[in-house]
Amino acid sequence: MDKKNQVHIYTDGACSGNPGPGGYGIVMEWVGKSYKKEFSEGYKRTTNNRMELLAVIVALEKIKTTAIEIMVFSDSKYVVDAVEKKWVIGWQKKRFKDVKNPDLWKRFLKVYNPRNTKFIWIKGHNNHPQNERCDFLAVQASKKENLLEDTGYIKKEDLLF
Repeated sequence: MDKKNQVHIYTDGACSGNPGPGGYGIVMEWVGKSYKKEFSEGYKRTTNNRMELLAVIVALEKIKTTAIEIMVFSDSKYVVDAVEKKWVIGWQKKRFKDVKNPDLWKRFLKVYNPRNTKFIWIKGHNNHPQNERCDFLAVQASKKENLLEDTGYIKKEDLLF
């Protein structure tokens, strides 16, 4: 595919404490065009990995066509390795038994198209402009008032009956 049909997605998640208040940041750029969008959201109690993964999911959910090449840039080894090393496919086969964040991985698989989406790991906090912007958006989102509930996050104390 030519670059006119390519979108670059940059994502980051942040959490103050793990678990704690968290947020995600997204920068989406249409390669070769002046199109650029930013998104972020914050949650009351969540984890860093949940925010890293949720950022990718929300970004992919915003793309409404399959006639496009998508490059996802993330500083999360958790997310990039799970996809590129196909761990998530194995997790799906075992019905996500003993896998963390199964709600988000199931949601991810509904929007992930391996034929047009590639994941690339980038080193975090390394002066990468889009990654730094995502980090800023994620941290700011985590500090907002009226944070959302991360309804999929299960606290360990909730499991003790």
